[in-house]
Amino acid sequence: MTTAVPSARKTILLLAIAQALYSCCIITVFATAGLVGLQIAPSPGYATLPVTTFVLGAMVTTVPASLIMQRIGRKPVFLAGALVSILGALLAVWAIVNANFSVFCFATAMQGVFQATSGFYRFAAAEAADERSKSIAISWVLTGGVVAAVAGTLISSKSSDLFAPYMFAGSYAAAALLALANLVVVSQLRIAKPTAAQIEGPQRSWGELLQQRKLIVAMASAMIAYALMNLMMTAAPVAMIGCGFTQADASWVIQWHVLAMFVPSFFTGQLIQRFGPERVTAAGMILLMLAAGVGLAGITFGHFAIALIVLGLGWNFGFIGGTTMLTDCYRPSERGKVQAANDLGISILMAIASSSSGLILADLGWHAVPFALFPPAAIALALIGWLALTRTRSNLA
Repeated sequence: MTTAVPSARKTILLLAIAQALYSCCIITVFATAGLVGLQIAPSPGYATLPVTTFVLGAMVTTVPASLIMQRIGRKPVFLAGALVSILGALLAVWAIVNANFSVFCFATAMQGVFQATSGFYRFAAAEAADERSKSIAISWVLTGGVVAAVAGTLISSKSSDLFAPYMFAGSYAAAALLALANLVVVSQLRIAKPTAAQIEGPQRSWGELLQQRKLIVAMASAMIAYALMNLMMTAAPVAMIGCGFTQADASWVIQWHVLAMFVPSFFTGQLIQRFGPERVTAAGMILLMLAAGVGLAGITFGHFAIALIVLGLGWNFGFIGGTTMLTDCYRPSERGKVQAANDLGISILMAIASSSSGLILADLGWHAVPFALFPPAAIALALIGWLALTRTRSNLA
């Protein structure tokens, strides 16, 4: 890890640990919420609604969280997010035991608050690193997800029948303990509070900011990468159960999907330094389309596994590349509103993706889900090409 000073390395390490604990909590939602929905939802078409309310919880939290961070600093908001997650996980346990689908959806929305606040870990890492090492700092924080891929899915699976016959209640009890551990780690962070210049400094209007083609491409790429990953990942466990596979099979595929999402983070930063964020982001979009192609090719266990693994890799390149581009597009005084808009857009598209996922799966079948990935990924590639073309013309002028 290349950063400016040892204190920056410590900050990034703590953020990576916090990311690991947060990801372990959130993977419980993605791995089990749809299956809980199948058990207690009023109809199968609503099985993925808890994932949608999770995304909505993140969506309504993102903007105020970012703006509050701009005023009082990141640490208090990180702590608040962990606390809400603890309460939400305990509420989910109650909802499962009492078969209350509405309360369970509210509980996953509270986990969405955790998603919103923890989503800013990557920006905190970029701010701790020197200018050249931002992409590496972002990547290293996201390596915390590797722990979630192994430990998170294992904890969720092994604790699922802890309170039998109330399946998955134990998974959310374990998530509450993980969020508590996150709270302890975040409390050790030493992040400087915003300066007067960062709070009150000059800010460009959105009209001026959006004159930067790079900002448009960065935001669109990150949003599309996250939404497409969410669309296919949310539907996959439910589709696998419908195809006759076991819960253990579905959990294994999700585990390897999450590994593919985060293991590349060990080298994605270096790839961005060598090839540039635009090329790495474009590679991510191509991989997302390749994942869709594998998903369309068949419904064997191998097809599900390979599709979800390639999907995770595509998300990693697209999301980290887009985030790195974004950090070059705003002044310190503008970071609150730009980061808020970016993550709000991600949450909105994720909400659309997750709410559509269950309905598409129920009404049209599994093959319609991967097919839906092609148009947005193609749009992102076209935008990246547009950015490259305008740069070429500018250099020739």
